[in-house]
Amino acid sequence: MKGLLFTYLLTYGGATASLFNPFLGLLIYVCFAIVKPESMWYWSVPEGNYSRIVAVGLLLGWIGSGFGSWQFGRARGIVYCLIGYWLWSVVAIAFGTDNERSMRFVESQAKIVLPFLVGITTIDSLQRVKLLAWVMVLSEGYVALEFNLAYYSGYNRLWEEGFGLMDNNCNAIALVTCVGLALFLFLHAERWWAKSVAAAALLLIAHAIFFSFSRGGMLALTVTLFVSFLLIPKDPKHYLLFALAVVILLRLAGPEVTQRFETTFAHAEHRDQSSQSRLVLWEACWQCMLQHPQGVGPDHWPLIVEQYSFPRGKEGHTLWLQIGAELGFPGLLLLLSFYCLCLVRLWPLTSDRSSVADPWCFHLARMVFAALIGFMLAAQFVSLKGLEHPFYIVLIGATVLKLQHLPVHNVYESEAAGAISGTHPGY
Repeated sequence: MKGLLFTYLLTYGGATASLFNPFLGLLIYVCFAIVKPESMWYWSVPEGNYSRIVAVGLLLGWIGSGFGSWQFGRARGIVYCLIGYWLWSVVAIAFGTDNERSMRFVESQAKIVLPFLVGITTIDSLQRVKLLAWVMVLSEGYVALEFNLAYYSGYNRLWEEGFGLMDNNCNAIALVTCVGLALFLFLHAERWWAKSVAAAALLLIAHAIFFSFSRGGMLALTVTLFVSFLLIPKDPKHYLLFALAVVILLRLAGPEVTQRFETTFAHAEHRDQSSQSRLVLWEACWQCMLQHPQGVGPDHWPLIVEQYSFPRGKEGHTLWLQIGAELGFPGLLLLLSFYCLCLVRLWPLTSDRSSVADPWCFHLARMVFAALIGFMLAAQFVSLKGLEHPFYIVLIGATVLKLQHLPVHNVYESEAAGAISGTHPGY
């Protein structure tokens, strides 16, 4: 019943409020993209167009506001790469054989691109950027909480059935994307209860990754934590907090998790069938790219995989190479540029030597940098073309780039004039 009330309240209340404040609709849309009410509370929430209803209110509010501000600053190239990627997917329809399938892919990507554009044009303060980060962490933390509750009750729902039409591997990658956000919110939140909430979300998410038994997820978690360690401020307090988090995580990882992770680095003669088949699939995707540089059509790899001696419908088990096969070198280049340009532009902000309006620019830049490195590595192991999390993480980074040089009073002035909550900037 609680799930039904939560879903209806956010859907219809949020859609109405979005007409006057599209940013509020964006937060609800992101929450639904992660929590997936129909899957989370499948026994009480009927199938429905909840996200679509929120999106309609969100887009109407955005149109009514004059489409926000299109002054992107140093985020301009990131935005253009995303728009170019989507436009190329429209062009690539001509290269495929199943137009209906191609159109479904284009539509699914539009459901990511449009909210991204709403966010980059309407987020006008660091306070709003932090709210977006908190919504992502709290939403993924709640999903991880449900996974943990099922696990300790004797049923590993994540491993046995997955969640939201995604298997254990895909869900592990979704969880990994929020680890960097939770970690840096934990390190830099100024109030003890906010630190506690971020720490709880971090531990729940990391533990869920462990019992997902996803080797790609575990590897990405390790890399995310390593990159985070390199980026944290050279302050004994932060090192102590980081060490405490790592010790607890290592304690949560049991022998079964350790043994599963070690098989990632096994020699060729000792690899299991799953690992070996991935390598063959990756090689097939690369051969397809060489034979069809323009791509074979959006979401068409499962239709042509038989040409490479795999059963029809087989996914490539790699985001990057499968996108390369389907959208060709142009599509892959635009998508990689979207992520890599964000990393390159944020790199100077990971150091305290840069000149910024507010120290939270540093904290947000570091969390995005660590999260994206982890995701980009993990994405090599799964075909996650529709995962929305990393796009919204880039949105956090892009808005930091957009706002980094605004004077402090301007950064928070707009929030004071049209605040959606009474949270303190230090949260």
